[in-house]
Amino acid sequence: MLELRPNCECCGKDLPPESLDAYICSFECTFCGDCKDQALNRRCPNCGGELVRRPVRPAEKLANNPPGTTRVLKPQGCTPVPHPHG
Repeated sequence: MLELRPNCECCGKDLPPESLDAYICSFECTFCGDCKDQALNRRCPNCGGELVRRPVRPAEKLANNPPGTTRVLKPQGCTPVPHPHG
């Protein structure tokens, strides 16, 4: 089950479980759309993996499957990963 982390690791923007602006890599590193597009070249700065839109968990499932609460924030911001195709 996805952790649904609560914020962008680069800028700290809140990304609640219903957000359509949350993007994750296969390790669930979480970023907002602006950081994904503008700062990160659509690649995870931690693993280099592709960032894809995080699915929204249906509201009725949140009570028994709550989102994560641990905030991760890189105090130095994020360093972009060069896109593998140039």
